[in-house]
Amino acid sequence: MALAVLGLTGAAPITQPQPLSMALEGLRSAKGRVLVCVTRSPDHFPDCSKDPDKRHFSVAASGGPVPLGQLAPGNYAIAIIHDENANGKLDTFAGIPREGVGFSRNPVLRFGAPSFESASFVVTGGAVEQDIKLKYFL
Repeated sequence: MALAVLGLTGAAPITQPQPLSMALEGLRSAKGRVLVCVTRSPDHFPDCSKDPDKRHFSVAASGGPVPLGQLAPGNYAIAIIHDENANGKLDTFAGIPREGVGFSRNPVLRFGAPSFESASFVVTGGAVEQDIKLKYFL
């Protein structure tokens, strides 16, 4: 209790960058790579390749916690692709993804990608971990 009164609770100041990580659920194999896109721009979601402030990663296909670095406070969204054949892109058949996809906050997937708002989360005052469930259509 004395620590809380003195302001020594262990929480980082809300204006400081905070660590972000993700854990993947439902990977159908450990083949290939997982392509990760982290953005705070609704205009660049889910494909943040042209976002000047994006964080774009390629990581091993594992369920692990995956550290994504320190992020300034704000609203963010994550889009991932399980690039099983490691060709650096989402493969489709007749517009349907052949590889797994997932998004922060695990919004319901209907036709097309979810909105930024449905996948967005807040980074402020402490570490954030997103547990992302992959969805395979084919």
